Amino acid sequence: QVQLVESGGGLVQAGGSLRLSCAGSGSIFRIDPMGWYRQAPGKQREVVATISSGGSTSYTDSVKGRFGISRDDAKNTVYLQMNSLKPEDTAVYYCYFRVQPRYGSRYDNYWGQGTQVTVSS
Repeated sequence: QVQLVESGGGLVQAGGSLRLSCAGSGSIFRIDPMGWYRQAPGKQREVVATISSGGSTSYTDSVKGRFGISRDDAKNTVYLQMNSLKPEDTAVYYCYFRVQPRYGSRYDNYWGQGTQVTVSS
């Protein structure tokens, strides 16, 4: 089994910054990809950013140029640096790992518990 623990959410004024972290523990051999999703009230969960095991990144259009995703494989951790935050970024943010376990070849999907990000205007 794999557990993901998120940290770093909170309340910030528009234009401010936050850094989210998500650390994985358990039977992990490879994580590909890691990612961040978010869900605002009344809306569907949407992908924010992903990063492959090779370091390739992708972002949803609304955060390009403002958010940066990175990973530390030695710590099984993914980060999301969020700058120039806007009220429309307010949501619960979830990390996502697609994990190959130490023993076995099948990948499984895991989610963090979610962390609230609130941006005030």
